[in-house]
Amino acid sequence: MDVVIIGGGLAGLCAALDLRGRGYAVTVLERRQYPFHRVCGEYISNEVLPYLAKLGASPDVLAPARISEFQLSSPAGRVLSAPLDLGGFGISRYVLDEHLQALAAARGVQVLQGTTATAVRFEAATDEQVVELQGGQELRARVVLGAYGKRSTLDRQLQRAFFQQRSPYLGVKYHLRFDQPRNLIALHNFADGYAGISAIEQDKYCFCYLTTRQNLKKHGTIPALEKVVLARNPLLRRILQEAEFLYPQPEVINEISFAPKQAVEDHVLMCGDAAGLITPLCGNGMAMAIHGASVAARHSAAFLEGALGRAALEVAYQQEWQQLFGQRLRVGWAIQRLFGQPVLSEAVVSALRFWPAGIRALMQQTHGHAWEG
Repeated sequence: MDVVIIGGGLAGLCAALDLRGRGYAVTVLERRQYPFHRVCGEYISNEVLPYLAKLGASPDVLAPARISEFQLSSPAGRVLSAPLDLGGFGISRYVLDEHLQALAAARGVQVLQGTTATAVRFEAATDEQVVELQGGQELRARVVLGAYGKRSTLDRQLQRAFFQQRSPYLGVKYHLRFDQPRNLIALHNFADGYAGISAIEQDKYCFCYLTTRQNLKKHGTIPALEKVVLARNPLLRRILQEAEFLYPQPEVINEISFAPKQAVEDHVLMCGDAAGLITPLCGNGMAMAIHGASVAARHSAAFLEGALGRAALEVAYQQEWQQLFGQRLRVGWAIQRLFGQPVLSEAVVSALRFWPAGIRALMQQTHGHAWEG
């Protein structure tokens, strides 16, 4: 086997399509069965469109929402608006991931659903990696990509530093129907958190928010938290009161960590959220995952064809990943610290309302440029 990819999300599936298109034998391991929901804002910057077209995976066939306007509100409901220079599109992970895995399988990628990787080890004698699966089976590969998302038991096995630290954050996501312009992505602040809402396919919207475990613990339940805390923002109160929620229980993920991560761990090339997670207010994590997949695929191909040795592969990948995304992550973290605290959030939103150039500069710092991979 040339490549094993652990995780069948955006990064894993795009890397699989890329490497398969270059002629390599690729296996993707996904612990769940498609299609399924993920806690995700489900907005993607248009910077990814040339690369997806190159992969033969344009999202146009899925009829995504086209998004061109941005809105930000403070906890008290003060609002600022700005155009999105590059724009983006909205599509659910339920639809998009299923589409990408079907394309990959049709092109010869082996997609093993319901399959969990429990460990990865490197064998120096053969210059190969061995992926251990739940149940005892092993897969050998020349390259292993870790694209398994924000947090996994593999992080413990690899002894990754961020995994040893507790994270205070949790994410909650719904799909709903709501009266909001379909070209608008809106981010609404509340005490100790912020929520995003934007259109996806058909007539639906993704409503996703980040808060702290302490905030939830204080109020006991998610409905109580929403009623007491989120609803203090009048724009969020309107969503909670008027929207038609399309499934009774939200998707929830705990222990979301924004701590720095390494792009290479024990010879595994990390991509997507496994390599680094941008804060939700910046709304660009999905585009970063796809862009990161293109970088991982290109460097992996150089190694597989003999143009790079393993040490050079790992150094080159780590350096390019940091060059492309390191600053975006740092700016994202700085932006996150400006919001979530009511007094500071009110001051920042009030100031930015009269400084359009500042809004655009912040967005440019957290978004990339179109590329073909």
